[in-house]
This record gives sequence, structure tokens and C-alpha cells, in this order.
Amino acid sequence: MQELKALSEERAPKWLIGLTAIAFMAVAGAQVFGFITSPAAEQYQHSQKIMYVHVPAAWNAFLAFIVVFWASLVYLWKRSEGADLLAESAAEVGAVFTGLTLLLGSIWGKWAWGVWWTWDPRLTSTAVLFIIFVGYLALRSFTEDPERRATWSAGVGIFGALNVPIVYMSVRWWRTLHQVQSSPETMSAEYVTALRVNGIAFLLLLVAVLGWRYRAARIQRRAEALHEEAILEGRQVHV
Repeated sequence: MQELKALSEERAPKWLIGLTAIAFMAVAGAQVFGFITSPAAEQYQHSQKIMYVHVPAAWNAFLAFIVVFWASLVYLWKRSEGADLLAESAAEVGAVFTGLTLLLGSIWGKWAWGVWWTWDPRLTSTAVLFIIFVGYLALRSFTEDPERRATWSAGVGIFGALNVPIVYMSVRWWRTLHQVQSSPETMSAEYVTALRVNGIAFLLLLVAVLGWRYRAARIQRRAEALHEEAILEGRQVHV
């Protein structure tokens, strides 16, 4: 179909292309800045600098899940297809960032604690959050009816996002190996600026990746609609 072909060949908006380029340059530049300006930690040496990816990835995963929470509420209120697609896109991006957080945390844990994994409250609650949103994405994949898929996903998305405060506060509510959240009050001054720069860079990356994923979701949804129309037209012709 010509409409489907035109849809697949539709160019991405220039602002999204530009933002993506800026985001990747910002992440690369922020990493270089962090390594150059901050010294090796006394206890953990240069392994401490893994936090320049680990911590911003965690921050932005939380932001992505907040978007899921908001978009899911909007869908349940207004039944907006755009809100459903935004929630799906943010959930996928958030799951990737959470997976990265867990991976880098395990690498750092092996260096600092001598083990790849321990059932620490912060690690465990983050793993639960990751599993919930992997389940969210699986639910969307296995549910064919669009309205049912969107409604069920909204419920899971809201439930999953409500776990974000639990993950964040876990180091304060329970005894844990994991350090309290990184902030100017809890870390050396030489690391603060680099961490903030990386946080901003990863925020740009989050927005860019979310923009691409949302665009892909809209194209996919339109392609599904065209496919359904073609099937219906074929049945009518056959009759």
C-alpha cells in the first residue's frame, strides 16, 4: 500500500535528529569531563567513576517511570492513544536504563563488596522494579486487543511506578550495604560537578531516545491500523 510505504519512509523531525546528536556528544563529553576532573577515590580507586553512568542511569530510569505513571493515568482518564504509546515508550526506555543500572551496580559491587550480587534492599527493590516493567512489556506483546492491552498496561504501569519511591528510600528505611543517594552532602566536592554534568547529559539522552521510541510506536500503530483496514476491505470484496 502506498500509504504504508509513505509512512515507513517518513523522515524524522529535524529537532529530534539534532537533539540526538547533542545528547550523544553530551554523554561522551560528560564522561571525559568526569574522568579528567575527578581523582581516583581513596578506597575504590578509579572504579568509583562508574557512578558517572550508574547514578545518572538510575535517575533517568526513575524519570521514565514517572512518565509511565502520568501517561497511564491520562490514558485511563481520556482513553488517549497517544498517552498509551507514550507510556509504552517510556516503560521500554526506563527498563533499559534500569537494566544498565543493575549491570553497572553489579560490576561495582564485585569490586567494592567482593560479590556480583547480594540481596541488599536497594539492589532487590531495583531488581523488582526491573522485573515489573519487563512484565509490562511482555503483557503488551502478548495482548492483541488494543483497548484491553492499553487498559491492563496502564494498571501495571501505575503499580510499577509506585515502586520508585520504595527503591529511592530503601537505603534510608532499611539497613543496607548500598550508600545513601549521591548528593553534595554525601560525597566529596570534586565528584559533584562531574555527576551533575553527567546527569544532565543522560537526561538529554533520555529525551532523545524516548522521542525516537515514541515516533516508532506511532508508526507501528498506524501500520497496524492500515493492516486491519486492508483485511476488512479484502473480506468485503470476497463477500
